[in-house]
Amino acid sequence: MKYYALSARHLACLFLFLSGMLLASGCQQTSVSHQDSSFKKRINPASTDGLDRHAHLVYTKHARCRMDCRHITEGEILEILEYGEVNRGKSNPKDHPCPTFALEGHTHEGQHLRVVFAPCDKDTKVVTCIDLDAEWSCACN
Repeated sequence: MKYYALSARHLACLFLFLSGMLLASGCQQTSVSHQDSSFKKRINPASTDGLDRHAHLVYTKHARCRMDCRHITEGEILEILEYGEVNRGKSNPKDHPCPTFALEGHTHEGQHLRVVFAPCDKDTKVVTCIDLDAEWSCACN
């Protein structure tokens, strides 16, 4: 009877291959549209930026006006709050009376947005929102 010696590297590769096969056989594939699947794969970076991604939102008059003229819904604002990435160049954590965080991302419909949030006390204010891919004519003060 012959025995073959495998190096630690070969054993590790074999283990990873077999683990992957076991995981793949136990998973069910679901049909999701391309936009939805890429949207749901995004990771919520909430804990590292100091912004409560599940806060109660209060919309400023300016934000409501911008949302209306740029066709941005409350649902899309929530998507950006949950999944958006902080643009540090457009944010000011030392802003007064409340810090401001500019979050950017794509909604499930593909709209590329920047939303500025200001966490104050128990609520987070939605200060403004911008469609980064389209120019909209707004008459907001």
